[in-house]
Amino acid sequence: MKIINKHILGKLIRKNQGNSKLVKAVHQLISEIEESNWKTPQDLTEKRPDADCVYGGEFYFFNISIHRTLILVEFEENGEATIVWAGSHDDYELTFKNNRNVIKKWLRNNNWI
Repeated sequence: MKIINKHILGKLIRKNQGNSKLVKAVHQLISEIEESNWKTPQDLTEKRPDADCVYGGEFYFFNISIHRTLILVEFEENGEATIVWAGSHDDYELTFKNNRNVIKKWLRNNNWI
């Protein structure tokens, strides 16, 4: 898969350079996405059981170390994974309130849906 907005994960790495566990986990996530050929949500969740579908069968939160990242995965022949948001779990709770309705509103307000 092609990754769009990879710079969001790069920013997360730069902000957390001293956290080698996180940096390794982010690089592993990038590699797994780039090497994947997910055609269905089931393909994705079999390979990444930490993926939590939060909207429409295309938006997923992934756990990376103690951080979370929101990724739009397009299950098409030329599939793409677009990084939408990344941050710590505390940032996630502050932004999304652990609530799917808040996630949907955030996606709509930021023109993702």
